[in-house]
Amino acid sequence: MHRSRISTLLIDAPHAEAAAAAAFWSAATGVAAWSVPDEAQFTHLDDPIPGLVAAVQSIGGPARYHLDMETDDVAAETGRLLGLGAVEVGGWLDCRTLRVPGGHLLCVIPVHSDPAEFAEHAHVWP
Repeated sequence: MHRSRISTLLIDAPHAEAAAAAAFWSAATGVAAWSVPDEAQFTHLDDPIPGLVAAVQSIGGPARYHLDMETDDVAAETGRLLGLGAVEVGGWLDCRTLRVPGGHLLCVIPVHSDPAEFAEHAHVWP
C-alpha cells in the first residue's frame, strides 16, 4: 500500500526567460515570488492555487508545463503509473520523470508537503 497526490504545477521556462516568467506569473496572479537556497532553478509562487505548490523552473529546453506527483513510495508509484501507460524518460535525485499518454511530463517525487496535508489529500493505492 502507498499514497500519492498531485502536489505541484511547474511552469518550465528556458534559462534566459525564467526570471521574466517568474515576474510575470507573480504579477499576473498577485502573489509573491521567492527562491529557496540550494534550489536556484526554482522560483516559487506564494499559493496562487490553494493547496497546490506552483513554481517557475528554469530549464535548458522549450517552455512547457508539468506536474509533480508526490508519494510516500516513489518506486511503487512509478510502477503504478508505468502500468497505466507512462514511460520513464529520466530521473533526478530521488525523483523519476515520466512521459504520460498525451505527451506531457509528470515527475514522481518523495513527499515534500506538510505531512498532515499529504495524509489528508493523498489517495491510498493497494
